[in-house]
Amino acid sequence: MFTGIITGVGRIVAVDALGSSSTHGKRLTVECPPAYLDDVGLGDSIALNGACMTVTGFDAAARRFSIDISAESLAHTAGLDDAGTVNLEKALRANDRLGGHIVSGHVDGVGKVTRFAQVGESWELCLHIPATLARFLAFKGSITVNGVSLTVNRVTDGEGGCDISINLIPHTVQNTALGTLLPGAAVNLEIDLIARYVERMLGAPATVPAKGNP
Repeated sequence: MFTGIITGVGRIVAVDALGSSSTHGKRLTVECPPAYLDDVGLGDSIALNGACMTVTGFDAAARRFSIDISAESLAHTAGLDDAGTVNLEKALRANDRLGGHIVSGHVDGVGKVTRFAQVGESWELCLHIPATLARFLAFKGSITVNGVSLTVNRVTDGEGGCDISINLIPHTVQNTALGTLLPGAAVNLEIDLIARYVERMLGAPATVPAKGNP
């Protein structure tokens, strides 16, 4: 589990194929900030742009770690198939503060940046959300964008999905990779965990367990 509070900004410095066909995934090598790997071990979870990945190798002295990402994950995420800046978050510990909201690190879909511009001291980030996720977005609700826990300020429904507006304070722009976004860029989205369960409970048929079954 994660919180959507970014703990470091890294950079994918190498992308190596794990096989010769499109069914094979890739191995990513990520460079991270100094001392970031001091408490990391093999098998630990680190979210890259909101996608939970497993550390398969690391070199603390070189400030680099590697992860293997499947073809399935590559097909359903953005920004993890080429060199570039990524948001990093280590997995939540039981005694950590929950500064953002509960985040699973499972990308639900990909959105598109339609506007990113400074408004006063802050920045307005506008996204187009696909129809499959639009019903999960609400005014003042939570959404994770490239791993960052954010609050939705406006929702406008339309054909093919909805458009949302998010306010980014200068700290967020300066301390995450969101500041590098441009209109047209694809971003990873994770909907609020509570919204996911509410949708399931409202849409599932009512059933009563048979007596004697656990």
